[in-house]
Amino acid sequence: MAKQLAFHFDASACNGCKACQIACKDKNDLPLGINWRRVAQYGGGGWLPHPTRPDLVVANNIYAYSMSVACMHCENPACVQACPTNALTKRADGVVLINQDQCVGCRYCEWACPYGAPQFNEAKGVMTKCTFCEDLLAQGQNPACVDSCPARALAYGELSELRAKYGTENAIEPLPAANLTAPALVITPHRHAQASSKGTGHLLNGEEL
Repeated sequence: MAKQLAFHFDASACNGCKACQIACKDKNDLPLGINWRRVAQYGGGGWLPHPTRPDLVVANNIYAYSMSVACMHCENPACVQACPTNALTKRADGVVLINQDQCVGCRYCEWACPYGAPQFNEAKGVMTKCTFCEDLLAQGQNPACVDSCPARALAYGELSELRAKYGTENAIEPLPAANLTAPALVITPHRHAQASSKGTGHLLNGEEL
């Protein structure tokens, strides 16, 4: 298969601190309202009644976990297909980038992406998104989000190598089904993680996203 850079996210290690989100915003000097990496918090469950005393609740099945989300640099990126000016391209290493000189700000890529990765910069009139820190990669350094994680829940590498090391999971709630775009992502699930489109919980911080 062609080379494909990808992220690995360990949901079992993530504590939802959002250091990755802050590092990305700081490194790329992103304006208010634009966050290329976001940390979603997902949870559900409730208190269970006592088996013999219906007036008491003594146990629960409450769960919650976090999911760090950015551009997935998909194998089949819907954003690239949707762009009428060919401003979005997929490099030989799998990284999806926007040529802002060609972007007309039509926002078709934003509507096409199931992850909400492309975001409109109103002041500049163009779309923006995660670049996989291409400038740092060119210097042999890690993406800012990877280096910032205190729990080492984020890593990156060749997709085939990450799958060999961590497995093939790439879609848990609250992410959409992976068959839409084939995200370049490998997930180590949290013990309470639920498959995409089959979850019983809900976003706990939807207003932030």
